[in-house]
Amino acid sequence: MDKRRILILGGTTEARELARRLAPRDDFDVTLSLAGRTIDPAPQPVPVRTGGFGGAAGLADYLAANGIDLLIDATHPFARQISVNAEQAADRAGTPRIRLERTGWQAVDGDRWTRVATLADAVGALGAEPRRVFLAIGRQEAFHFNAAPQHYYIVRSVDPVEPPLTAPSVDYILARGPFAVEEETALLRDHRIEVVVSKNSGGEATYAKIAAARALSIPVILVDRGRQGGVTTAETVEEALRLIDHVASAGRKRGV
Repeated sequence: MDKRRILILGGTTEARELARRLAPRDDFDVTLSLAGRTIDPAPQPVPVRTGGFGGAAGLADYLAANGIDLLIDATHPFARQISVNAEQAADRAGTPRIRLERTGWQAVDGDRWTRVATLADAVGALGAEPRRVFLAIGRQEAFHFNAAPQHYYIVRSVDPVEPPLTAPSVDYILARGPFAVEEETALLRDHRIEVVVSKNSGGEATYAKIAAARALSIPVILVDRGRQGGVTTAETVEEALRLIDHVASAGRKRGV
């Protein structure tokens, strides 16, 4: 039996778990692609390709040259450009595509959320009066908050923020999730945080800060996701596995 070649665009917990579930199967040849933005990435269960493709055209060339039978976009819910490139590349190469994207968080009783569309909107939502702000948005877009230098910021990221923020009062925490609610509660309390800024990433690995803010009655400015259309989407690894089997089965029946 010829193996079906699968390329997973990864960088998320779900991508790694999907790769782990597919690795033992002898009917698939799986490659996991990582952007290479994390300095010390976690070990992966399948062969890894690191670095960009050169936009949608480069990814389409890769799909064609390597005979990829299925492209799985399991990138971060806020990695919008990568997903746009994946859509265009799959269409150009004629490669079936699946999106694996965990559901966003939903507000529950006690949450004090202000929902905004962009990080620029989040900056504005902080207001003019100085506040103590916990930025839990990663390192690449923290620069947006240079526009509001009156606030005190704690910025948490896996890798250092480069260049550092120009705002005068900033502390940095280097840490990789998952985080416990007790740890997040202590962090917010010890640093006297008045507002949390977060992307609505979904999943359990980083939800603890949301639960901790709720427990302490701290407001959260939550950046919502953009919506994607026209792609078969799985919200869990289990759903993705069923879709993969369906696509692979359909391809074999067509003799592809």
